[in-house]
Amino acid sequence: MNNFRHELIRSEVLEFKPYSSGLGIDEIKDKYGLNQVIKMASNENPLGVSPSVQEVIRKNASLAFRYPTPGNQELCGAIGRYLDIDPRRIVCGNGSDEIIDLLLRVTAEPGISNIAAFKPCFSIYQLQSRLCGLEFRQSPLGSEFSFDWNGLLGLVDEQTRIVFLTNPDNPSGFAVPSREIEKFYSKLPESTILVIDEAYIDFASPVEQYSSLKLALKTERVVVLRTFSKMFGLAGLRLGFGVFPMFLADYIRRVRLPFSVNILAEKAGLAALEDLIFRQTTLDLILRGRDYLGDELSAMGCRVYPSQANFIMFRPLEDAEMIFEKLLTRGIIIRPLKSYGLQNFLRVSIGNDQENRTFVTSLKAILSEQSAFDHNN
Repeated sequence: MNNFRHELIRSEVLEFKPYSSGLGIDEIKDKYGLNQVIKMASNENPLGVSPSVQEVIRKNASLAFRYPTPGNQELCGAIGRYLDIDPRRIVCGNGSDEIIDLLLRVTAEPGISNIAAFKPCFSIYQLQSRLCGLEFRQSPLGSEFSFDWNGLLGLVDEQTRIVFLTNPDNPSGFAVPSREIEKFYSKLPESTILVIDEAYIDFASPVEQYSSLKLALKTERVVVLRTFSKMFGLAGLRLGFGVFPMFLADYIRRVRLPFSVNILAEKAGLAALEDLIFRQTTLDLILRGRDYLGDELSAMGCRVYPSQANFIMFRPLEDAEMIFEKLLTRGIIIRPLKSYGLQNFLRVSIGNDQENRTFVTSLKAILSEQSAFDHNN
């Protein structure tokens, strides 16, 4: 029976495992009998959802029975004004994940094209490439998680259809100025598209130095991905978009499922773009928290990696898995990086001021207890 079932499944899918999004708050509450849990694992906005966006969602809840407008013209227009670009270059999706999937399906030839990226990288690049029957090539990051341009370029040939680049990178937070990316782009074959995932660009300082949006606007082979999940606080509504060359945006729209962005997500996105105060408050909180956590982790002897994102990657002196588990018992969820191939590393999302202090206090206590244990044994 098992063999029969396997024969019904495409060979590319047989070894797939479900995407791991990290532990949930309710799961940890139940497991450890806790009343309160702090989640600092998924790079979500520590302020939650803007009050003005919540109000818009409430006001428009009665529209849930309606289909959204195909193409999301109003939202694309608002994004165009926000970024000062032609809205015809913009395609919205059910998170930037959908845009990644569409790019692969529209541009790459199964069994012929290959896709390149650094290692580690966002797992969706590889998962969707394999699902589309595409060879996925990876080049290790350089020292201190820097971008080894020569290593990545060494993977590229005339059959490389897409090179994925995340800037700022995840899970390290490392970022490069856009001029470095433009230099790399100039060396790619004319048959290769460079896709720059800027999910965390809103937290880079200054944004203009790191964003490749200007490069995308002056070329025919660069795509920039953005998301409403981080700065805008809409991770649960699944809303992202890509900035494309005009011709490619047209083809992406032709094959995109017509109603993949739901009507409440679109209304929320429109409201979020208008809420300047919420975005500035978020940015101030993240920058303040990033400095605070970086200083405190360094003072505890952790190796802290510079970040231009809303999280910090660090390497503790003690066992990373032990620290992760003990934080869970105290009601704090951070992200172990085993799934990225980084066994001894942890990533913590920047929280609000109270969450950051609670995390630091708990980590200090854990490290102190472990030090005393090691000394006595």
